[in-house]
Amino acid sequence: MDRKTREIIGSSRYFGFNAAKREIEIGWTFLARSYWGGEYNGELKRLMLDHAFKFVESVVFLIGPDNLRSQKAVEKVGGVRIGMREKHLQGKLVQQVVYQIKRSV
Repeated sequence: MDRKTREIIGSSRYFGFNAAKREIEIGWTFLARSYWGGEYNGELKRLMLDHAFKFVESVVFLIGPDNLRSQKAVEKVGGVRIGMREKHLQGKLVQQVVYQIKRSV
């Protein structure tokens, strides 16, 4: 939410909690185009990371291989590319780049 205008500017969510790995995914982040490239995405991710690290050791981000904008944004908040995953979504096999941030001790 934009504090000045009180308008909703986007959303994000947690998904895929893995208790055995003490890991959760942050994803499905959408921001209004007028908020791209600023501080909003980083602030949103930092708030979510701070909250998640109260409960897990690791946060992952799954990003489409062609989505370079999102890959760079995750790298800006400390994400490290650790590999690729394949996932079945709506009957299709989809590749995703995996980024990870581990809780600092």
